[in-house]
Amino acid sequence: MGKSFLLLWLEAPLQSWGHDSKFGRRDTLDFPTKSGVLGLLCSARGAGGPEREWLAQWSAFDMRVLAFRPEKQARLPLLRDFHMVGSGYDLDDLWQNLLIPKTSEGKRAVGGGSKLTYRYYIQDMAFAVIFEANSDPVNDAVTALRNPHWDLFLGRKTCVPTELIFRGVFDSFDECERSALNLAQEKNRKLEFSVVEGVNEGEVVTLNDVPVQFGVDKKYRDRRVTVKRHIFE
Repeated sequence: MGKSFLLLWLEAPLQSWGHDSKFGRRDTLDFPTKSGVLGLLCSARGAGGPEREWLAQWSAFDMRVLAFRPEKQARLPLLRDFHMVGSGYDLDDLWQNLLIPKTSEGKRAVGGGSKLTYRYYIQDMAFAVIFEANSDPVNDAVTALRNPHWDLFLGRKTCVPTELIFRGVFDSFDECERSALNLAQEKNRKLEFSVVEGVNEGEVVTLNDVPVQFGVDKKYRDRRVTVKRHIFE
């Protein structure tokens, strides 16, 4: 079975790729996670269950990321957004009452139970994601991306893509990368950093973002990636 290279383009004013978040602080990684990208493909397919076999197939494939920022603009810092969860609901309404956080005993908390949360977003970046995969699953992904079952988001539902995500299938990595660089040049963007799987020259990071099982009981395993910086100013 031949190998193909699937090119995705992820661009939006805001993106958020959580990998180590707690309830009150929803962090974002600096680039799309493997679990986030595979979750996006699952949304396109309309898959909502554990997807263990499908994930086992895709998780074994190599994923690379090229990160681009605007050419004439320094990279913007992460945006911190302040949220209140559970406020403004009607206690007498059965359904709205269920949305108000309670104590572990199910009682109403002191002060009403509203939770304060902070959520972080990547601003004005574009990411080219290159998946090296077998032809059959790539073809299935292309069909889904061209006619997605559910809406597609870049890590969080507030992060709506502002560009077409599917950008082609190529026979070689070099051809796929060249297409991504050409697209970035057309959009006046510079390559800021790239992320490759495994240990290479650069900053090596261990991530727990390889999905083993989606659904209610999500499970992940680790992988090591190398981040190589291309712009240092």
